[in-house]
Amino acid sequence: MAADTMRRLRREPYGGAAELLPACGVLLLVAVWTAASLLLNPADPSPVTVLGWLLNAAACGALYVRRRYPVAVPVFVLAATATYYVTSEYDGPLVLALVLALHFLAAEGRLQAALAIAAVAVIGVGIGTLAGNEDTNIVSVFMLTGWLVAVVALGTMRHRRFAYAEEEARLRATEERLRIARELHDVIGHRISLINVQSGASLHRLKKHPEEAEEALAAIKENSREALRELRATLGVLRQVDEAAPTRPAPGLARLGELVAAARPAGFEVRVHSRGRARELPAAVDLAAFRIVQESLTNVTRHARGVTAVEVRLDFGERELSLAIEDDGGPASAAHRKTARHSTAGSGIEGMRERAAMLGGELSAGQGPRGGFAVNARLPYVS
Repeated sequence: MAADTMRRLRREPYGGAAELLPACGVLLLVAVWTAASLLLNPADPSPVTVLGWLLNAAACGALYVRRRYPVAVPVFVLAATATYYVTSEYDGPLVLALVLALHFLAAEGRLQAALAIAAVAVIGVGIGTLAGNEDTNIVSVFMLTGWLVAVVALGTMRHRRFAYAEEEARLRATEERLRIARELHDVIGHRISLINVQSGASLHRLKKHPEEAEEALAAIKENSREALRELRATLGVLRQVDEAAPTRPAPGLARLGELVAAARPAGFEVRVHSRGRARELPAAVDLAAFRIVQESLTNVTRHARGVTAVEVRLDFGERELSLAIEDDGGPASAAHRKTARHSTAGSGIEGMRERAAMLGGELSAGQGPRGGFAVNARLPYVS
């Protein structure tokens, strides 16, 4: 979604319709007004008339390349407009080209340049008025000042609106990348940790207890298959390809039994206890709860010392879900995992904290009341 927003905000290339329309619109208006003035009341000699048409065409045509030369175009338009009004008897609408040029300059984020050019234009008209130009007066100077300030302000507002939208799109893209990184870490890290433990156990038991080694190898095969399946599913979402809908349920507490079954070959038992009335959880809460349990079991697999059992307690409250995952590894195991947590900050426990915080909840990890390592999380149903 963030990429789509960036594509919508991306400006058209040079020479597109966005450049052509303002230039042609102002040129058409100026040409019609000038032609009508020449037919109804010809006042300029032929050389001055030709010069006036050239200045009109040049000033309006310069708007076509305003993005390529954002500052040079308003300066040129100001010079052409000033020359036209000084040399011609007609008070045409060419000033609209200057107004648009200043608006587009401010919309590009060049506020100081736009204000400087506008100030030069107002000062020039003011000097002409003081010099006795009958076509202008103090009222027209103030009106011109108001017009130029207004169009510069509108251009600045447009620039800030686009800048805010682009920054928001970048933040969304960053959040999406972090979310994907957490998903990949939780999915792949959990499966690879189980495969590592089970392969070590199978090598140890291969000669003395081949039947147990066979069971561990079967678990390795199943976990590797699951890792590949979930990795393909994640990459498929990233590629946004038109594939068939997934047949497996989305990760959630309904699949908690899979985590329990996958942990058995690792050498410890997982016991799940539930309290309160089970309910259908919001998708974000359900996924976060599953990933927190998954990452906690992964940490036990990686860093367990003497762990034989893990307790997973779910408390379905009225407004939030409480999670507690504690092992029986004892203080030494808890201290070992506390050290491991600091050495891998930003991926495991920190990733679980981020998940809880994004939902308006909180998560703590450390030595539990019974001496083992414990993870406690609180996930509100509505953040």
